[in-house]
Amino acid sequence: MQSQQHNSHSAQGYLEGFKHFATQAIHEGQEPEQWTSLAVVPPISLSTTFKQHAPGQHAGYEYSRSGNPTRNCLEKAVAALDGAKYCLAYASGLAATLNIVHLLKTGDQVICTSDVYGGTNRYFRRVASEMGLKVNFVDCSDLKCLEAAITPDTKLVWIETPTNPKLSVIDIQGCADLVHKDKDIILAVDNTFMSAYFQRPLSLGADICMYSATKYMNGHSDVVMGLVSVNCDKLYERLKFLQNAIGAIPSPFDCYLCNRGLKTLHLRMKQHFQNGLAVAKFLEKDPRVDAVIFPGLPSHPQYELTRRQCTGVPGMITFYVKGNLEHATIFLQSLKVFALAESLGGYESLAEHPAIMTHASVPEKDRAVLNISDTLIRLSVGLEDIEDLIADLDQALSAAHPNIINRN
Repeated sequence: MQSQQHNSHSAQGYLEGFKHFATQAIHEGQEPEQWTSLAVVPPISLSTTFKQHAPGQHAGYEYSRSGNPTRNCLEKAVAALDGAKYCLAYASGLAATLNIVHLLKTGDQVICTSDVYGGTNRYFRRVASEMGLKVNFVDCSDLKCLEAAITPDTKLVWIETPTNPKLSVIDIQGCADLVHKDKDIILAVDNTFMSAYFQRPLSLGADICMYSATKYMNGHSDVVMGLVSVNCDKLYERLKFLQNAIGAIPSPFDCYLCNRGLKTLHLRMKQHFQNGLAVAKFLEKDPRVDAVIFPGLPSHPQYELTRRQCTGVPGMITFYVKGNLEHATIFLQSLKVFALAESLGGYESLAEHPAIMTHASVPEKDRAVLNISDTLIRLSVGLEDIEDLIADLDQALSAAHPNIINRN
C-alpha cells in the first residue's frame, strides 16, 4: 500500500522526547498515520513505480530503486537506533561497502584494519585496489600504527570493532581524533558485531556506521542486507545519490523482515551477551582449550576499553582448541546444537573454522601474521538454553580429546 507522503529519514519528529532504545526500535518510522489504512505494522510496498500528479510532481516516491515506503520505514528506525540523522539500506553488507568506497577517486588511499571480515579483505585487496585505490592493511588497535600509515592521500579509514575473527577492540574515539586532524578523511566503522544496541560509533566520532544487517540487526538468518548511518548532510546526499545510481538496494520484503527483526534487537542482544559470557567462562576453564578471546572477559586485553566504549558485548567467541587441524575438525563435526556454518548473529548458534571458511580468501601469510591458525574456532552463540549449549560444546570437545578429562 502506498504511503500518503514521503517521510524524512531524520530520527527527529515522531518520537520527539522518547529516546529509549526499545521504544524507538518498535515505533520510530512505523507511524500508522503514514498509511491510508492506518496499519500498525508497516505494509510491504512491492510496487516498482508510483503515479505522479504531473510530470515531475509526485507524492514522495517515483521509482522503487530511488525510494520505497517499506525501505523508508526501516531506514528511519535504524537512524534512530544509531543516533543518526540518516540511514541508507543496501542489498548486502558488501554492497554498502561498495557504495562507501565509491566516495573515493583513483589514487586515494584506504587504510583498513588488518584483522577484518574476509569478504572486506577480499574486496579491498582484489577489487578496490585494482580500480586504482591504494589500500593499506594496518593494526588499527595500535593507534601509533594507524597514525604512521596516514598520508596526504588517505581519504578513508575502515575499522571493525570487535574485529573478525580475533575480536580485538579498537578505540573508536582515538581513531576519530587521529583521522579528523585532516578534515578530508572519512572514518567508517563496521558495527556488525556489536549492533546499535551495544555500540554507537557516530557518538564516538565516526563519520559512517556500517552494518551487515544480515547478522544481529536482522537476527533471524533470513535476510542479506547492508545498512549505513551518517549525520553529515553532505555525506548523506552523496551516499543517497550512489545508492540510486549504483542500484544495489534491498527488496521491500527484505526491508520488512529486517524492520521486524529490529523490534526484538534489545531483547536478543541481552540474551546473546548472557549466553556468550557463560560459554566463554566455560571454555576459559577447559583443559581442552588453549585460549579464549571474548571482550566480555577480564582476560581480554581490551576489556577496560570495551567497558568504556560499549554497553555490552554480543555472543561472538573465538577460541583455540588444543591440538591441530584434526582436533578442530573432529570438534566441529561433533557439534549437535551448534551448526557448522558461516555467518553469525542469528538466534541459532553457529560454529565455523575461519582459516578454511570465512577467511579462506585472506592470503596464507596474512593469516599467519594474524594467528588465524588451524585450531582457531569462531562461535556465534545463539539464544538456546545455555545448559544445552555448554553440554554440546563439552561433548564435542570430548570427541576431539577423549583422553583429556574436564573436571570443571
